[in-house]
Amino acid sequence: MKLTSHLALAATIAAIAASGISAHDHTKEASAEMTETLVPGPEQDPYIWLEEARSEEALAWVTKENERTLAHMEADPRFEQLKNEALAILDSEDRVPYVSFRPDGLYNFWQDKQNPRGIVRRTTLESYQADKPEWELVLDVDQLAKEEGREWVYKGSTCLPPALNKCMIALSDGGKDATVLREFDTSTKQFIEGGFELPESQGNIQWVDEDTLLVTRNFTPELMTESEYPYTTRLWKRGQTIEEAEEIFRGTREDVWSGASLLRDNNAVIHGMTAFRSISFHETEYYFQHDGEWLRLDIPLKASPYGLVNGHILFSTDVEWETGDQTFPADSLVAVNLEEFKADPNGAKKVLVWAPGERQTKQGAATTGNSLFVSMLDNVVGRIVKFDFEGGEWKQSAVDLPDNATLGIAAASDETDQIMFTATDFLNPTTLFYSDGTGTPKAIKREVSRFAKDGMSVEQHEATSADGTKIPYFIVKPEGMELDGTTPTLLNGYGGFQVPELPSYSGVLGKLWLEKGNAFVLANLRGGGEFGPMWHQTAIRENKQRTWDDFIAVGEDLVKRGFTSPEHLGIMGGSQGGLLVGTAFTQRPDLFGAAIVQIPLFDMLRYHLIGRGASWIGEYGDPRIAEQNAWIRGYSPYHKIVDGVDYPSPFLWASTADDRTHPAHARKGAAKLKELGQPYFYFEDMTGGHSGGVDNEQRAKLQALQYVYLKQRLIDAPAQARAGTDSGE
Repeated sequence: MKLTSHLALAATIAAIAASGISAHDHTKEASAEMTETLVPGPEQDPYIWLEEARSEEALAWVTKENERTLAHMEADPRFEQLKNEALAILDSEDRVPYVSFRPDGLYNFWQDKQNPRGIVRRTTLESYQADKPEWELVLDVDQLAKEEGREWVYKGSTCLPPALNKCMIALSDGGKDATVLREFDTSTKQFIEGGFELPESQGNIQWVDEDTLLVTRNFTPELMTESEYPYTTRLWKRGQTIEEAEEIFRGTREDVWSGASLLRDNNAVIHGMTAFRSISFHETEYYFQHDGEWLRLDIPLKASPYGLVNGHILFSTDVEWETGDQTFPADSLVAVNLEEFKADPNGAKKVLVWAPGERQTKQGAATTGNSLFVSMLDNVVGRIVKFDFEGGEWKQSAVDLPDNATLGIAAASDETDQIMFTATDFLNPTTLFYSDGTGTPKAIKREVSRFAKDGMSVEQHEATSADGTKIPYFIVKPEGMELDGTTPTLLNGYGGFQVPELPSYSGVLGKLWLEKGNAFVLANLRGGGEFGPMWHQTAIRENKQRTWDDFIAVGEDLVKRGFTSPEHLGIMGGSQGGLLVGTAFTQRPDLFGAAIVQIPLFDMLRYHLIGRGASWIGEYGDPRIAEQNAWIRGYSPYHKIVDGVDYPSPFLWASTADDRTHPAHARKGAAKLKELGQPYFYFEDMTGGHSGGVDNEQRAKLQALQYVYLKQRLIDAPAQARAGTDSGE
């Protein structure tokens, strides 16, 4: 079982981290201090109409922009080749089919040329380890979409343990985060006629038993938070309408998200019920139902339950945790005996399981039948550690996996000690390892090499940010590359929500960019999670400019070292990374020759009104409050685009179906550039959601558009400029 916190919301773009004031505080302050000048209205912003995702006027604008961009990019003779190369990789039959463990087999969701929307299928462990496993079809999403005339996108399933054969299948119309939930039986491979079914909404469910669901959904518009997430949970019994279901927990509309959850172990035994109120994106109150009442747990707002293992409930904390005469360091794991916790949730003894060393941090985790496995970073190098409670104490041991690689947990069995791991880096295809809980994990599958890595090298360097902080970055480049500033280089970053950017193998990046003699850079910016909670907390809210400074510093360092030059340096990022790229090209337009702004946040003075933006106030601040508005206004890319500045012809793209960041941000950025007569490109995928592209054909097209743009801007344009200079023009 892979572990996630309640705060790792189904539709968020990041993991748990730190923040500032609570939602209650900013709501009160906003009502007192809000003025029309703080949050621009139609009088100050002529492009608010583009915030209507599917209005006739907005879609007409999108269609015109798409036609212009496609006419330009598709006319490039390299476009079709790049698209075909990307599609061949995405559709390749020899990809590793990653699986999850269930009692009736190993389950996999698969998309290819024959199954563009995908199929759910299963096989046995023995067959899976063969070169060509024998698969049994469970659900054909393409067939379902055709029969029902819908743009269904498969979003996973939630199943009743321990058998895991009764499931609620999540289907998204066009790729939105919001889903429809339908009851499905994997034994009969059929949807249950008259079974549980929930209309499109944000939120989730848990199975209590085969006739009861715990439902946390947007039941009515009035029962949604300002962030458009649920804040109530109901106990829904078969035969009832959802309106008849008993409400068992309620947060408030000012929360980011709230709900209740079962405390269930790997043997499917329910030990009680917990609840949470996310009062900001990074702060959560937790409760335990004790003696019929909801008792708030005495843990920090930046701590959360981490899982059940070996008869203990574990907690993770992103801040120093003082309790009684004990102090647990930030980022540590703390255990409480489960029976003691159930008897006295706040008085039970707490024991340190693990604390990070210097430049260490934990990442994902999973439990098997008897152990806890945690993936960690040690100076941005992966490790996986196994934890067991033996002889009255917690013991840990490192899992024997490759050194100097990015390691992950791919799947874990609830019933047995079976577990799978991944190992990857920039130049070596991902390897999948399997263990039955005894001995060293063995490699059972490897991704096929998608590009020729000969002659490529990886180096790690540090840039110095504006405040003197050292910012590490990786560069993948031709070995022995001349340091004359002429290498086309693509710089990528994120720097938010405590999400780390780690080395990994990308066949598309390698084939379409690196193999052609170009370079790629991955920056480890503050605001991310590469070095633990404080690496994130030092660059949020009033200090968010530090993230932007870090990214600019890496760009400057690349130029200083001779790796590249501004005319050959491009930047790219998505979501929070799109905001990062927007701040970079508006603050330092002279430093970059290209900028790809993917599914971004961009208008930061209205972001809380667009999509799920209100949920991220803990990361950026509240533009309705004068002091915080000043922080945000200082970098909001939409407001930093001004007349008289030459920007690097940015390429902005979004998805109409993205109900998370919303396409309005990219649309408005493009409209502002157009108003000022600045060159730009805009493309909007009409389906695909926050990640863009619901099938491999669409994904390949998006890749080709971006790499054609990069080649035109970082290779063709400098060459043309030099030719013009040489000819005396």
